[in-house]
Amino acid sequence: MASNTSNISATEVVLGFLEDAEPWRLRGPQFPSKVGGKPAWLSQTDLPPVSGLECEICRLPMAFLLQVYAPISGHDRSFHRTLFLFCCKTPDCYARNDSRCLKVFRSQLPRRNEFYPYDPPPEDEPPSDPEPDQSVLPFSGVKLCWVCGCPGNKACSRCHTVTYCGKQHQTLHWKHTHKRECCSQEASVVTASPFLFPESELVTEPEEEEEGETKEDKGEEEEEEESAQTSVDCPSLADALAETDLEEMAMHETEDNKVFQRFKKRIAPEPHQVLRYSRGGSPLWVSSQHIPSDQDIPPCTCGAKRTFEFQVMPQLLNSLCVDSTGVSIDWGTLAVYTCSVSCNHDNHYCPEFIWKQDFSSEQHI
Repeated sequence: MASNTSNISATEVVLGFLEDAEPWRLRGPQFPSKVGGKPAWLSQTDLPPVSGLECEICRLPMAFLLQVYAPISGHDRSFHRTLFLFCCKTPDCYARNDSRCLKVFRSQLPRRNEFYPYDPPPEDEPPSDPEPDQSVLPFSGVKLCWVCGCPGNKACSRCHTVTYCGKQHQTLHWKHTHKRECCSQEASVVTASPFLFPESELVTEPEEEEEGETKEDKGEEEEEEESAQTSVDCPSLADALAETDLEEMAMHETEDNKVFQRFKKRIAPEPHQVLRYSRGGSPLWVSSQHIPSDQDIPPCTCGAKRTFEFQVMPQLLNSLCVDSTGVSIDWGTLAVYTCSVSCNHDNHYCPEFIWKQDFSSEQHI
């Protein structure tokens, strides 16, 4: 995603789409943007602590959702820069407009660093080598959980070779494959975990400029407003509710409908977009409800203001295999806000801010 996000202005939007890719393209040395699988960590030291990767509601380990490679042109300290987004897999944690089941971290490195070559990675597949050990970071030796790919220092008490982030993932792996593989040669092969989301590359293209609002569009909006106003004059409703309450309801419903229709119209040319990137721009909201004010977005730990960088679209849910007849992982959009100066934390992973906005009860894509 670097070629499309590092030099865009605040008014430009880059769209992200899912695409199949060769596994080697999604590894850390290729600086990928991707969805699902295990995180391709950028800095290989000072990863987020296990406690920092727990859902704040159920306290279970969160799953890696996606990462966006988004270097900032002209800033050597953020020559390499990736944002990592994690989410809880417990459907009950997705209460309406509650963001505590999601977390985002920023990692950045200068061009000259201890982990990657100074020159860009080759475009062609590197010479064939054995399947890389995904349970340890190659340069730093940091151990990773075999289930989720996050820091994992707890080893299996029998074979002492397989590591986990905690008891939950050790139990999950034991039931899935490790019970029959423990202390055997098979245990050296890292198999896909049912805990992970399906893996795809995030590829990008600029959003085409919107055409100006037509007279027909304005006429339709005026008709909607008139229709809403007419509906509140219904005598039967007036008998049940105070006139001021009716006016507030009508204004609220009309505004919410306008915001949602604007959302649908904007994404209609590219309905499969799963991400919208516009550092310093504005999110495309799905509802007039639960839009954050400046006071709702906390400053960075360095004191600088956080600004919008990208949003995750509801279309991504279609590829995550999380559909359920009951409660399910769900969102209208996820807006990520990051440090406006992209401050340096000596290669530490810096937490950023995420805002979850849900659809109104009667909205549908």
